[in-house]
Amino acid sequence: MADGRAAGGGNLSPPPPPRSAEPSNPPLGTSAFTHTPYYCEENVYLLCKELIRSGIADPAGTDLYVVFISNEEKKVPLWYQKASRTDGGFVIWDYHVICIQKAFNVIYLMCIWKSRQNKGEVLDLVWDLDSSLPFPCSFIQYISDAIRPLSFGESIYRRLFRVIHAPIFLRSFASDRSHMKDHAGNWIELPPKYETIIAEDGTTNNLNEYIAMSMGDVKGLESMANDVYSSKHGMVINETILPEFFSRLPR
Repeated sequence: MADGRAAGGGNLSPPPPPRSAEPSNPPLGTSAFTHTPYYCEENVYLLCKELIRSGIADPAGTDLYVVFISNEEKKVPLWYQKASRTDGGFVIWDYHVICIQKAFNVIYLMCIWKSRQNKGEVLDLVWDLDSSLPFPCSFIQYISDAIRPLSFGESIYRRLFRVIHAPIFLRSFASDRSHMKDHAGNWIELPPKYETIIAEDGTTNNLNEYIAMSMGDVKGLESMANDVYSSKHGMVINETILPEFFSRLPR
C-alpha cells in the first residue's frame, strides 16, 4: 500500500538524526496539494499536475520525475517521515513515492518565499508530502537525511528507486485501489474521495508494475539516463548511484 504499514524500525536500531529538520518559512505548504494518507502514488500524481498547473514546473512537466522507492522485500527504511513514532522520523514502508524536480531556479522560488538560498542558485528539489524535512527539500539534503545511502549495506533493506519521467507517468499510471482492500473487500485505509486514476490507454490498474523491482533491474548508468525518457515504467536505480544518475539528466 502506498504510504502504509509504517513501522518503528524493529531491530534495525537506526542512527540518531543528524540535526533538526524543522522547516523554516516553507515556500509552499503541503496544504496547497491534495494529500490522502497512505496513497502516496496518487498524491504524487496530483502533485505533479499541480506543479505544472501553477507554473512551478515546466508546462509539459519535463523537469519532473516520479520516484517509487521499494525493494525485493518491500521493506524500505526512511527517515524524517511524519508517520513515524520514533526520534528521527524513522519508518519502514512497503514502498514510498516522491517527486524530484530537476534544476529549479531559486529566483522564481523567492517570488513566493523569502528563501535563504543565494539568488540565482539552481537546485534539484524533492517534493515529499509525507516528510518533515523542508517542503520542498533540496535533493542533496533529502539524500543525506531521509535516505542515508549505505546505511544497510547489502542487506534486505537496501533501497531501489524506480524513476519515471513525469510526462510518461501522467499518461500511463492507473490504480483501482484494490491493494488497499483486505480479503473481505473492506478498506484497510479510507480511499481518496475523487475518482480512481485511469491511464490514457484505458488501463485501470498497473500500480504493482511500478512497485515491483529487484537488483537485476538495474542497468548501466549511460543507457538508463537515456532510456528514462521513453520507458513506460522508467528505470530502476540503486541507492549508491542515484545522485550520479540525476546528475546526468539534462537541466
